[in-house]
Amino acid sequence: MFRGIDILPESISDLQQRLSDQHYVADRGLATALFLALRLKRPLFLEGEAGVGKTALAAAAASALGTDLIRLQCYEGLDIGHAVYEWDYPRQLLELRILDATHTLDRASAHRELYSEPFLIRRPLLQAIDPARARPAVLLIDEIDRADEEFEGFLLELLAEFQITIPELGTLRATVPPLVILTSNRTREIHDALKRRCLYQWIDYPSFDKELAIVRARAPEASARLAEQVTAMVQELRRADLYKVPGVSETIDWVTALVALDRQSLDPETVDETLGVVLKAREDLALVRGRQAADMLERATVRSTPRA
Repeated sequence: MFRGIDILPESISDLQQRLSDQHYVADRGLATALFLALRLKRPLFLEGEAGVGKTALAAAAASALGTDLIRLQCYEGLDIGHAVYEWDYPRQLLELRILDATHTLDRASAHRELYSEPFLIRRPLLQAIDPARARPAVLLIDEIDRADEEFEGFLLELLAEFQITIPELGTLRATVPPLVILTSNRTREIHDALKRRCLYQWIDYPSFDKELAIVRARAPEASARLAEQVTAMVQELRRADLYKVPGVSETIDWVTALVALDRQSLDPETVDETLGVVLKAREDLALVRGRQAADMLERATVRSTPRA
């Protein structure tokens, strides 16, 4: 088990409850994958469409475990300097000038002084496996599919050994390894060598009942009627031929926006006025607004109406 976390979950049900306390609704399969990642000290690789709760799981897990969340946001061109470490060159230059001014400049000693811990800037990956860390963090490597394939290769050492080699300092190995969660929106295929080092879980769009539970947990100030209608309406939108299908995060945003407008329920006019909160492409807005949105709302209202 992970040392340094005060109280680890005793069971999958316990973990589900802890996540629920952080307003995250995890089904049994997802909670099992996270529980095993903790038990086996293995990274957890999450794939799924954008907005289904992959990133939110890492934040909820960190809070549920009472530890830090360290996030590395991936992007094309991400390199070691932004992901792992870099040297504080302005401070090194200043120190070099001080040594020169005090006539204590010696090449060998200056190199040892300048390339030492005080001048090391720790980026997310090094922060997570820092040997000085007393408690394990949750390391979120977010949207790994946006990074270059070369960066995947660099991660192999980290995920296999929880260590990083810095030429000037040597190999730094985690005293307490982090819980690593990687996410991917599947914009490209991730190499099998990386996936083999991880436990894998696919997160799909939730059912109506699960999404409604998420909305109620994240937007408790919304009326029951509004939460049901918005959830059913988003479920209808996902059946349409959209360029960008809305995720759960857009459902929550829509409910929150409607609460801010003091709406207690949805009507066609309100849908047209606020559709830009949930749909993020001009083509989708043009497709849905008007008669199409009204028909969807009618079906959503029937679906969300409790049966006698």
